[in-house]
Amino acid sequence: MSQYSKNEPVRLGFSYYLNQDVLFLAKDLLGKVLYTQIDGAISAGIIVETEAYFGVQDKASHAYGGRRTNRTETLYRQGGISYVYLCYGIHNLFNMVTSVEGEPHAVLIRAIEPLIGIDLIEARRNMPAAKAAISSGPGSAAKALGIDRTFNEKDLTGEEIWVEDHGIRYPDDAIAALPRVGVAYAQEDALLPWRFFVKDNKYVSKPNKV
Repeated sequence: MSQYSKNEPVRLGFSYYLNQDVLFLAKDLLGKVLYTQIDGAISAGIIVETEAYFGVQDKASHAYGGRRTNRTETLYRQGGISYVYLCYGIHNLFNMVTSVEGEPHAVLIRAIEPLIGIDLIEARRNMPAAKAAISSGPGSAAKALGIDRTFNEKDLTGEEIWVEDHGIRYPDDAIAALPRVGVAYAQEDALLPWRFFVKDNKYVSKPNKV
């Protein structure tokens, strides 16, 4: 279960994303609230599942081996911007670029728990918020918040997309760390336990068992 503090929500600042420990950030982001504002309409969800991507040394990363393309150049920029790419030609996947310039770390947001703008989220996904599939998995989470390729390279401290700390904390024994999903091509790196999620949260994507 989450533990709520009585603190007022605080928007994460630019310095948060400059942390060079992407594994820490991927775990620390659990319980943070991801917001979007599109045409004046705000929606948000609690982050309940993430994956860490460890730059040039991570065979699962788009930047593995120092690969630089028009698409991956975003990853090499200073942390605090978004990296959105199309997967299987269908799903927009939302990542937060972290660390310092030239160190292409990123955190993929795999699932959110709907929190604000429920009507908007339900309309985008054409299903009730009570249904886990509404924001379970990275493609669904992005679509629920209206995130598409136009959100690539957005400032994560701006007015279109941002993250707030609402004082939601999960104890260590409520967080699972398992291998990432869909990265079999990464050979031994596919086995690294760099996927973090809140145990027993229904919005976590499958497989969600420890």
